Amino acid sequence: MAPDHLTGLAPLRHHRPTPPQPDDPPRNRDERLAYHSAFVTIRTPAISQLATQVRTLMILGRHQQATARSSLIVTGPAAAGKTTALLNAGRTCHLAHTRKNPTPPGSAHTALPVAYVLVPPGATTKTLITEFARYLGIPTTTRMTQTQITDAVCHTYTAAGVQLVLIDEIHRLNPRTTTGAQTADLIEDLTERLPATFVYAGIDVTDTPLFTGTRGAQLAGRATLITCGPLPARHGSREPFRDVITDIENNLDLTHHKNGTLPRHHTYLHQRTAGRIGSLTRLIRQAAITAICDGTERITKASLDTIRLDHLAETHHRPTRNR
Repeated sequence: MAPDHLTGLAPLRHHRPTPPQPDDPPRNRDERLAYHSAFVTIRTPAISQLATQVRTLMILGRHQQATARSSLIVTGPAAAGKTTALLNAGRTCHLAHTRKNPTPPGSAHTALPVAYVLVPPGATTKTLITEFARYLGIPTTTRMTQTQITDAVCHTYTAAGVQLVLIDEIHRLNPRTTTGAQTADLIEDLTERLPATFVYAGIDVTDTPLFTGTRGAQLAGRATLITCGPLPARHGSREPFRDVITDIENNLDLTHHKNGTLPRHHTYLHQRTAGRIGSLTRLIRQAAITAICDGTERITKASLDTIRLDHLAETHHRPTRNR
């Protein structure tokens, strides 16, 4: 089984940032800069929906033997929080499993209920299965065939008790090419051989070749779609974007910032970020870091205006009058 220091485990097992607590002593400047750099995961509607669906499908497929288990696909445009949602689901599963099955004192074996694999650019069957092997530290050599590596992966993943497999950047696969079709078939084979629930994430997956032809029909027939998209300013009587702003603000660690400041600028922030959670959290985190560095220790609309965002957000930004 894989040792704890493997880099493949880092996305799921890194230390979670801790928000400031009322009774805790104040953190120093460097600690607060590090906190805003890592920051907490903001619970969006898509993250909540994915966590519920993952839990349900894992229970549904727990004792299933005959066919591949139902899967999930997280889709949406770039910078919509898909990877964040994917990793949050993985960490939630990992923590729940380790709480229920703590590692015995002195044991060299660690619970590994979740695997996270990134589809490499131009993936072939061998490069993709090698990524699966790398995650759990399964030794491979250039002389090994794809079939040999696959057998080793299936044996080790089953022995390690992997229950949830997360595959990111799935849009990189193109089943219309020979190499892409073979790689898609490899993933299908793994879903049949591994006793785990598979969750995929990719950019606008339904608009890619993954959902066309015979292979696409198989995937569409087994996978439930969860869409990560820009949050609307309003949804009926609710204001989901403003709720997220409030959640972010409540987790800031600034000595002079007054809560309630940022939600008042929700219209400006929505126009500035086009409702994308990734752009919103980046904007506020950058403003918080700037406020610590320049000593103001607060975020204002004026300070937000000085922050340059990703090109996608800046392209959609239209200046608004001060409110």
